[in-house]
Parts: sequence; structure tokens; C-alpha cells
Amino acid sequence: MNAKEITKGIFWAVLQLLGLCVLVWLLYQIKTLLIYMLIAGVVSLIGRPINHFLMKRLKMRAVMATSISIVLLLGILISLFSLFVPLLVQQGENLSLLDVDLLKANIQTLVEEISAYFQLDNSFWQQQFSVDNLFQNVNFGLLPQLLNETLELLGGFTIGLFSVVFILFFFLKDSHLQERIILVLVNDNVNDRVEKSIDKTKGLLSRYFLGLLLQISILLVINSVVLSVFAVENAFIIAFLCALLNLIPYLGPIIGAVLMLLLTMSSFIGADFSTVILPKTIYVMIGFFVGQLVDNFFSQPFIFSNSVKSHPLEIFIVILASGTLLGPVGMIIAIPLYTTMKVIAQEFLAENKIVKSLTKNF
Repeated sequence: MNAKEITKGIFWAVLQLLGLCVLVWLLYQIKTLLIYMLIAGVVSLIGRPINHFLMKRLKMRAVMATSISIVLLLGILISLFSLFVPLLVQQGENLSLLDVDLLKANIQTLVEEISAYFQLDNSFWQQQFSVDNLFQNVNFGLLPQLLNETLELLGGFTIGLFSVVFILFFFLKDSHLQERIILVLVNDNVNDRVEKSIDKTKGLLSRYFLGLLLQISILLVINSVVLSVFAVENAFIIAFLCALLNLIPYLGPIIGAVLMLLLTMSSFIGADFSTVILPKTIYVMIGFFVGQLVDNFFSQPFIFSNSVKSHPLEIFIVILASGTLLGPVGMIIAIPLYTTMKVIAQEFLAENKIVKSLTKNF
């Protein structure tokens, strides 16, 4: 190899590196668009069975079926948000009539009752909930700024929602659009294997996300019944929040338990601690843990075995590893990402011993 060829090789290597850097920079600049496309892609997997049913069974045209599917999905989203309107209105009324001294007295009374019942030293908590410590850092001059930021957030959410719906329409209308976008980026000689991987991944992830909806629904029913039986205020909304938090593996149920514990106790502030607050809180938490047992031993194994076809131990290791590397976000995306990687590995590395073992149920 002469000096000219070496120089030419170095030049092309540097040029390719620069091109890669420019590509990464461009992707970073349009990260918001990529997030919109990712969200639309996930929602399209959820709406895919509805759209398929309307087109294949009811013989609707693609545009009509897609429009109805999006309207149904938006209706579900609006219904979920509307659940929080009564809670927000009630909290707004409470804030407008807020008696700071009464609030401080209620919190202090609750802490004292807990400490007395369990024979704990409450001097630390009394100091924390003193008027000076509780409200010295409250700057009411920030309220206009908070309002402006809230309005900006709502404006951004509106733009994001419109963008996602627009992209979602074409993803649902043309089920092969995502496939064609991916195929443009790969070599022609692997097109067939990539197409098979995409089709299998779509099917598995559609069932997985629908399974998650079933999982949330089961927890929502159990938690709603438990909270309603013990007359906890806003039972359905609290149950929905706790069920939604359960989507975060392992960490979500802990956060949900703390949230349910605090909201249940706050619902009965002013009542006798030993005869009302403590017993009702214990019963509610027992119901919550029963719901978690149902979820852990019925819902999750059913979803994993029938959607992503992975062993529970395999899922456990993948989720913990993703959580260690990427935190809570990694725990949420672990299963879809791992399922996609398994499908691709099965198609391109079918003879590998490890891949054969991991994909034997596919």
C-alpha cells in the first residue's frame, strides 16, 4: 500500500466521521420530532388492532377506519384527563378557602397522634411543621411566573398532541409506512429479513401494549373498590394514579403505595387516629397489597408469556439491568426494546446457540 492509498483511506475515514458527527447533531436538533414519531409509533401499535378490525371485518376504507380509530383513542385520552377535573376544581376551591392556621393545626395533630400511638419522639417533626419552617420558603410572588409557565406547558402540549395525531393518522392509514422508512436505511440484500422482523415485532408489541392496558384496568378496578368501600375521597382518581404508576416496574408500586397511604390518611384528617385513620389506612393498604399480588402472580405472567414470550426471570434481569443503566425510563422501555432485539437476533443470528435458547418460544 503506497502513500497515496493511505492518504486516500485517511481522508475518507475522516470524511465519514465528520458525516456521522453531522448526522448525530442533526438528530439532536430534531429530537422533539423524533420523540413525536416514537410516541405516534407506540400509539399506532395500540390502535392497530382497532384499525385492523374496522378495515378487515367491517370493510371500511382506510381513511374512515383510521379516523374512527384516532377518535376512539382521543376519546379515551380525554376521558382520562376529565377524571382529574373534579379533583382540580375541588383543590382550587380548597385553596381559595385555605386557612393556613387550620392546615398547620391538622398536620401537627396528625403527627402528634401518630407519634403518641406508636410511642415515638415527635420533637423533630413538630419542629419541621412549625409555622416558620413550613411557610418561610413560600414565595407567593412566584405565582404569576408559575401561571405563565403552566400556560406555556399547555401550549406545548397542544402542539405536541396535534403533531402526534397527524403522524399517527398516516402510520395507521398506511401500516407499511414505518416499514418503508426503515427499509430505506438498510441494505437491499437484507430487506426480506428486515420485513419479517418488523412484522413480528409489530405483532408482539401490539399484544404487549394491549396487555398493559389490561393490567392497568385490573389494578384500577381492585384499588377503586377498596378505596370506595372505606369512603376515601376521590377514590377512582387515586386508584387510577396508583395503577398508572405500576407501569414503572418495581419502583412504581412502591411510589403508588406511599401515595395511597398519604392520600388515605389525609382524607380523614380531624378524625380520631386510633379508631378511624389507622384502621382504615391499614385496610386500604391490605387491599393495595392484594392488588399487587394479583398483578404479580396473574397479570404480569399472563402478559409476558402471551405477548413477548419471555421467561419471568429473563424479564426480571433485563428490567434491572435497564434500570441500572438508564434509570426509571430504562425500566419502562426495557421489555419493548428487549423484545425487538430478540426478534432481530432471531432473524439474523438464528444459528447462534444463545439466540436459539432465548427465542425458542417465538
